Amino acid sequence: DIRNVIEGDPSPDGEGQIRLARGIEVGHIFQLGTKYSESMNAVVLGEDGKSHVMLMGCYGIGVSRIVAAAIEQNHDDHGICWPEPIAPFQIALLPMNAKKSHRVREAAEQLYQELTQAGVEVLLDDRNVRPGVMFNDMELIGIPHRVVIGERGLDAGRLEYRRRTAAENEDIPLDGAVEAILARLA
Repeated sequence: DIRNVIEGDPSPDGEGQIRLARGIEVGHIFQLGTKYSESMNAVVLGEDGKSHVMLMGCYGIGVSRIVAAAIEQNHDDHGICWPEPIAPFQIALLPMNAKKSHRVREAAEQLYQELTQAGVEVLLDDRNVRPGVMFNDMELIGIPHRVVIGERGLDAGRLEYRRRTAAENEDIPLDGAVEAILARLA
């Protein structure tokens, strides 16, 4: 008799029970046999001193499938939470009302330059959009770290930092901001 395996069935190796889980194929290997090597007359000298047609195989890794698997494993209700090694950027700088505030724009551009020179991959969101749009877009995109630069923060000598997966914002001092950010990226 033939039937489908179900959760809890004995394992074929006799070591426990079957546990069913969802997965995604991110790579594959195909055994091609001699189909192509025969047509190309691809042979190898065997230990017996005779020519033998090669057995061929091939493999592939689906880059887009790896990205899909990473997103599937690292997201929340607001969007993607990229693992830092594969994030499109390490940090996003969000200048509030930069089109209206020369101070904010200048501080954001200076921070961008200093972080970039330190080897950090930075996204400077210089769009002329409302703060809520910026925050939502950055959560959706999933950049692991963000810094908000605003008039009130500059007046108080601080920037607002937040890790994408954290629930709360954290104030960092404007003086020494680059070092404070680099410490959080490490």
